[in-house]
Amino acid sequence: MLRSRTPGKTLLLLGSMLALGACAVPATETADAETTISTDVMTQLSAMAAPYQDLQSVRLRSEDGCYWYRHVGPVETTMLPLRTADGRPICTQRVAEV
Repeated sequence: MLRSRTPGKTLLLLGSMLALGACAVPATETADAETTISTDVMTQLSAMAAPYQDLQSVRLRSEDGCYWYRHVGPVETTMLPLRTADGRPICTQRVAEV
């Protein structure tokens, strides 16, 4: 004989599925033509950047002119500013607008 689930169990199951769905890995970002980094720049960045950062995922953000990398943490994956060994962000020089 089949027993039907109680409404409380159904809601618990639905809530669990929604919570697990929030753990899904987001789609990767696509590289824009303006954020592509040349081999020469990558060589310079690897010399300046702190060793714990993922240089394979480095992107130049046009909003701030700084380099960012993808950090994969225990809970989430996020973009963080690329930093030197002493903690300074690595950015391009901006030309002052007159």
